[in-house]
Amino acid sequence: MRGGKGSTALDLTEIETFLTLSEELHFGRTAERMGLSQSRVSQLIRSLERRIGAALFTRTSRRVAMTPLGEHTRCTLGAAYTDLRKSYDEACAIAQGMVGTLHVGFMGCLNGPPLTDLVLAFDRRYPACDITVAEVPWHDPYRQLRAGEIDVLLTLLPVDEPDLEVGTVLVSHPRVLAADLDHPLMERDEIDIEDLADWVLLDGPAELPAPLRHGFCPRFTPLGRPLRRGHGGRTYQEALHRVATGDTVWTAHEGLFRTYRHPRVGHRPLSGLSPANGALVWRADAKNAKTRAFTSLAAQSAPGRPVPAARAAARSPAGAARATTR
Repeated sequence: MRGGKGSTALDLTEIETFLTLSEELHFGRTAERMGLSQSRVSQLIRSLERRIGAALFTRTSRRVAMTPLGEHTRCTLGAAYTDLRKSYDEACAIAQGMVGTLHVGFMGCLNGPPLTDLVLAFDRRYPACDITVAEVPWHDPYRQLRAGEIDVLLTLLPVDEPDLEVGTVLVSHPRVLAADLDHPLMERDEIDIEDLADWVLLDGPAELPAPLRHGFCPRFTPLGRPLRRGHGGRTYQEALHRVATGDTVWTAHEGLFRTYRHPRVGHRPLSGLSPANGALVWRADAKNAKTRAFTSLAAQSAPGRPVPAARAAARSPAGAARATTR
């Protein structure tokens, strides 16, 4: 978008640098965000000021501030840049097949910020593609995926299904033991899996796939003691009701108790079991551009790391683009 000699045509790099500096008011931080050297940032700002014909910033050795003209330019150019960036991103998304709707499913016990952040990041990056999010039944987690009703599923591991591919771990929660508040084990501050050999463990609905059942509620302790198991509860609330009766205890995880409660059920840290991990899975024969884009974002957002697209959107002038979930 450059013109000839004496032209006042706009340069998008100059504009993006100007808008970033107007947020940071610091040349070093602006250079870091832009991936440029500090001298290059200064050069771009000087070039834009020459092009406009007046100073946009005042600089001293201790601070950077905007001039009144700079404030006005930020308001007008910022809105125009956001609209331009949105149109460009939509054109790229259409060219890449990122149109239509991506349907995402999740196990209710894995609901929370990792999934929400990922959905928002996807929505910002691919505004031409709608995204829907729905909970899947605990007792039959893969049915909707296999039926094509959802494209990708956030589910507990392990998953040992030949027709499904498994992505990077997105969610990880410490294990806990859930029991009736009057249960003797609730008197302890922490419980070890070896302590459970004398009790019946709830291992969920009878329909759960065997790998998921045995991975989440093992048949033996690490020392080889058999663990008695009892089926029950086709939903999380039904399982909590079963625990509240005192018939069973439940090797659950912390994430579940952020969403589900029962007034008669408590939980304590449980050692001796691996964390409860959740990952995205999808049908191996049905992966498309939308699924690849969504799972690629997830691969960049392992537990404890922010989703890059969400972070970038929050920092950039274009971050005001829509970020709603249908």
